[in-house]
Amino acid sequence: MIDIHSHIIPFVDDGPPDWDIAIQMAKQAYADGIRGIVATPHHKSGRYINPGHEVVQWVGLLNEKIQEMNMDLVVFTGQEVRVHAELLASLRNGDLLNLHESRYMLLELPSTSVPTYAEDIVYELSLLGIQAIIAHPERNAEIANNPMLLSRLIEAGALSQITAQSITGHFGRKLQKISLHLCKLNAVHFVATDAHDPVKRVFCLSECYHYIERKLGVEWIHYFKGNAEKVINDEPIHQPRDQIKEKRSGLYSNFLGKFR
Repeated sequence: MIDIHSHIIPFVDDGPPDWDIAIQMAKQAYADGIRGIVATPHHKSGRYINPGHEVVQWVGLLNEKIQEMNMDLVVFTGQEVRVHAELLASLRNGDLLNLHESRYMLLELPSTSVPTYAEDIVYELSLLGIQAIIAHPERNAEIANNPMLLSRLIEAGALSQITAQSITGHFGRKLQKISLHLCKLNAVHFVATDAHDPVKRVFCLSECYHYIERKLGVEWIHYFKGNAEKVINDEPIHQPRDQIKEKRSGLYSNFLGKFR
């Protein structure tokens, strides 16, 4: 399995505080059946800045330590880039990394809102041959209240990634319902752990996929696993069936009414 979103590099953000914890996380991922991890430290989050060239160096050091332990596990380079007004300028300056040098870039929205310029950034990136992946949209307050905001980002060219622990219910029943509903509306393209530590925010793809099989069907496991591999191989990703449509707004109203 491939995990496209993780915070496994030590020292650089709210992930592991030292190498020992980072290695514990690597062991946990390996035990879970994960063989490829994309390291995506926060960048331009308002608190953390991790330029691309520094991430490449950290990932090299981490892979050396993993190889010393004879684990069949590889860490790939990436970032979780906060959507900000100067994102395209940062790209031109060489500060940003796509996931494993592919066409895919992981973007994080603010937790409370969807910036008015987010669609434009997604579209402008697509013109440059870069496809945005929106990280954990289920945890964005505006999208939770109005999933059509996610639809518009997808129509602008984005893909989306739900957090494994949101689906399994570790982050609460509300986020679980929202996550599963977005999947059923064919608005989700990836599942990833967003792992930060070996205790609370963990590598748990196996548990998540087992839950998805029970709730959504085995075809979704194949779809999500296959898409993660396509990121690493820089292959195109197809949309899952029909996307969210405006005509389903009544369905959204009924769904969201449960959480108001």
